[in-house]
Amino acid sequence: QVQLVESGGGLVQAGGSLRLSCAATGFTFSSYAMSWLRQAPGKGLEWVSAINSSGGNTSYADSVKGRFTISRDNAKNTLYLQMNSLKPEDTAVYSCAKSLDSSWSTKEYDYWGQGTQVTVSS
Repeated sequence: QVQLVESGGGLVQAGGSLRLSCAATGFTFSSYAMSWLRQAPGKGLEWVSAINSSGGNTSYADSVKGRFTISRDNAKNTLYLQMNSLKPEDTAVYSCAKSLDSSWSTKEYDYWGQGTQVTVSS
């Protein structure tokens, strides 16, 4: 069955960096776009970034543009999110999600991971 397992979260000071990973199993990873979403305490789910199936096209929320970089290694079935210049408002549970098709713009998902906590202290 499909499994998405995130890792790499933790506690970091403002201005610091973290790299999140999402290990995917149970489907043909290279055929599907992937996204990162986050949910801050007391807030709704927020889309963060997406990447198409080949990794050639990416998109970012305005709140993270220029600071976060999404990438994927289809040989390793792994999705990444490099987060630099972190801010306290980036504190959230970050989850990866499998899109319904290969396009980054299809923001509809059928599987999500459990998430990894990112906490940014001021």
